[in-house]
Amino acid sequence: MSRLRVGTCSWRLPSWAGLVYSAAEAIDHLAEYAGRYDTVEVDRWFWSLFGDGEPRLPDRSDVERYRRAVPDDFRFSVKAPNAITLTDHHPKTKTDPLTPNPHFLSPDLFARFLSLLGPLGATLGPVILQFGYLNRQHLHGQAELLERQAGFLDGAPAGYGYALEIRNPRWLNAKHFEFIAHHGLTPVLLQGYWMPPVWETHREHRDLLNGARTVVVRLHGPDREGMEEQTGRRWDTLVVQRDAELREIVGMVRELLEAGSDVYLNVNNHYEGCAPLTIERIEAALERE
Repeated sequence: MSRLRVGTCSWRLPSWAGLVYSAAEAIDHLAEYAGRYDTVEVDRWFWSLFGDGEPRLPDRSDVERYRRAVPDDFRFSVKAPNAITLTDHHPKTKTDPLTPNPHFLSPDLFARFLSLLGPLGATLGPVILQFGYLNRQHLHGQAELLERQAGFLDGAPAGYGYALEIRNPRWLNAKHFEFIAHHGLTPVLLQGYWMPPVWETHREHRDLLNGARTVVVRLHGPDREGMEEQTGRRWDTLVVQRDAELREIVGMVRELLEAGSDVYLNVNNHYEGCAPLTIERIEAALERE
């Protein structure tokens, strides 16, 4: 039987006191969070590539602490380090030449990362490989990316649920989803960041998405900096309500569930201003239908 898990893209936010937490500080935020939601997305280990030094990987003690804080039925979706998915270091200015990242699609680095996640055990859900926008400065085209991803996946440890996200709208095509299906991966549909609406992508490729073992849907929104300015980075109020979008998203999620797919719906504060309040709206919509 298919299952929907709805959660947020982070958890330690004092401004959620009264919404999710009993207090802003001096509590175990993750333990209280897990009393309400059954999944969370971990992105703190994504930011790993800093200068020419070795990539920053998880502290095993943090991983162990996260596992102790949640029940057995909880699931973490974890973004893999960007040291693995960035072709080049981020330039300091737009005119600086690109410096190749020697760790791009490194099987050894990926294996080290996964080994550090060991304490999560069965609570580890999708491991998300998030690739940024890749133009011809980075790769020759989609065919090269697919070829390099295939070689990387051939050497990746078995027994994990790998999820694939790209941010090239033109590459979000049949070749992409056929590649995902062929390699037994989890598709990631991103709402925001100049990508087409997730429900339109689903409609166009429903034959490859409906019935996938798992689908991850990430709700971000179109304007991260604008949202931070509107909220003052206090994430306890909706500053925009995307009613029409949510109706489409709820309909898409329902169709995926009816087709037998498990769905992770990861909601970011930047989508409407407060992820817990957006989740309340999604849950209410699901109950109405």
